[in-house]
Amino acid sequence: MSDVRHVLVLPDRDAAEEAAEELGEAFGITERPQLVRDALAGEDDAEDAQWLVVVEDPAGRLPAGELDEFAARWDGWREEP
Repeated sequence: MSDVRHVLVLPDRDAAEEAAEELGEAFGITERPQLVRDALAGEDDAEDAQWLVVVEDPAGRLPAGELDEFAARWDGWREEP
């Protein structure tokens, strides 16, 4: 199976950091997810940014539906690849 990367889109940095911490406990992830600031097009203000939580899933074992529900706890969502 090829490597899988899940991207959770969250509304702010606090939500992204909290979700990244809880991912390990909720899904047994041992490697800390990468956090990436994603500025909205044309916006310079840091308040107008979404945060991405990038989760590597080389074994393809993380269930997409459960990740959707997980991200929704912070008013976020999982991007489809």
